[in-house]
Amino acid sequence: MSLLNKITVPISIALLSSSTLAASDIFTDKLDGNFDASRYLSENAYGFLPVPIIITDPAVDGGLGMMGLFFHETEEEQAVRLKKMQDESNEKASRSLMPPSISAAFGAYTGNDSYFIGGGHLGFFNKGNIRYMGGGGYGDVNINFYGFGDITLPIPLEINTQATAIMQTLKFKLGDSAFYFGPMHRYIDAQVSIVNSSDVFNKTTNNLLPALSTNITTSGAGLTIEYDSRDNFYSPTDGLKYELNYLWFNDVIGSDVDYTLTELTALNYFKITDHWRTAFRVEANYVDSEQILPPYATPYISMRGIPAARYQGQSVALSELEVAYRINLRWELSAFAGIGKASDSFSDFSDSDSRVSKGAGFRYLIARRYDFNMGIDIARGPEDTVFYIQAGSAW
Repeated sequence: MSLLNKITVPISIALLSSSTLAASDIFTDKLDGNFDASRYLSENAYGFLPVPIIITDPAVDGGLGMMGLFFHETEEEQAVRLKKMQDESNEKASRSLMPPSISAAFGAYTGNDSYFIGGGHLGFFNKGNIRYMGGGGYGDVNINFYGFGDITLPIPLEINTQATAIMQTLKFKLGDSAFYFGPMHRYIDAQVSIVNSSDVFNKTTNNLLPALSTNITTSGAGLTIEYDSRDNFYSPTDGLKYELNYLWFNDVIGSDVDYTLTELTALNYFKITDHWRTAFRVEANYVDSEQILPPYATPYISMRGIPAARYQGQSVALSELEVAYRINLRWELSAFAGIGKASDSFSDFSDSDSRVSKGAGFRYLIARRYDFNMGIDIARGPEDTVFYIQAGSAW
């Protein structure tokens, strides 16, 4: 996965101007009188929502940007949603509604002089039986490279990657089941270069040089299969989401290097009582390549408390456990912990060092009709304490 996919992009509805809030009660929920953006989103189909982007990942020294969101609903979809949602006493009505399609355009600049622009679309068609997720953009990203698997550099190298990326996934629901299946494609045309001195290399690390200074195109096509029984798309509290992706990168489809990438994600949500819930995540990525890939194409530990691309390798696996307590309709507190490993070869994975993170956070139900929440997580990893503005589930 590229770095652009992993940067947190919060949907900061709460940052709408105070003058807008004062001008109308459209942001007040009649159920409890609290701030809520449900009516604004559901009663303004095709409405435009300007959204600040706040990047907190230390891998790029934080950053700011702006995103425009477009929520798409047909007149029929809007009528069904409004009919169910106008009963303000029904706090669980969102469970029976599929989410609206969303288009986005964004741009951001970070503290280490990285920037990126792009756009994407998340679409639900044929009553949710077809799902499309796609996007593309251009980025000029500076990021520290610490090594590959168990090969650690004495000091990190600053790597600059200038890349154009396009990623698409199309999924079809299999009958009346919770399974989805379909094709996917990832394309990145990148120029990778070392910004600072390369005198940190020695006999052990010299084989990393070709991957850190190169002009390369990676183009892969593959298949994805997903099982999704979650009770809500954005902020689930119960259900499962298991996804397996397999991609072939080959010169036949425009790739400069041949390899395969396997990704497995297992998300488990369990509602214990009306106040308590727990969730468990397992993720494993494996790249089968005869050569070391550039940093943007190499799997890495993606976990709260660990900067993006800090620990990379041919084989990466991690798990996270989260426990949450719902105080009332609006507020929820959570605690979480995780462990991950990255190895430069599959055979050495069990002997690799474990990276542990832990933290706590809170959520506010900001759009009850969509069961969509926002909040902040603070996590402590092996080196840093990082805070994240979260929109929906952290996973």
